[in-house]
Amino acid sequence: MKTSTTRASRTFEDLEVWQKSRELTLQIYKLTKKFPPEERYGLVPQMRRAVISVSSNIAEGFARQQTKDKEHFYVMASGSLSELLSQLVVSSDLGYISSEELNRAREMLISNRQYLLALLRTHRS
Repeated sequence: MKTSTTRASRTFEDLEVWQKSRELTLQIYKLTKKFPPEERYGLVPQMRRAVISVSSNIAEGFARQQTKDKEHFYVMASGSLSELLSQLVVSSDLGYISSEELNRAREMLISNRQYLLALLRTHRS
């Protein structure tokens, strides 16, 4: 897996992990668009906030100067991925998304987490 580090990146948009989180965001917005109207104030905003939090925390971490601060935001992004996975499983349980959609989203989440872990390792070394 090729990883971008902050040393080689000029902006957070150059980070592959941020690019992957952006793809995940688009996927979650597409999935939640078809949720029933009664979820307009339930799962839909929760899932969208969680997925937006991933890319936002990566961007904020990138902007921080101290390694400890960077790591904090990258760990927060990872936590948001876990929150989102839980919400996706519930969405599947409720029949809002298919098992195929759940599996595809889960694969994207795993990929995002791998990129985040690689970024964390880079800053810890």
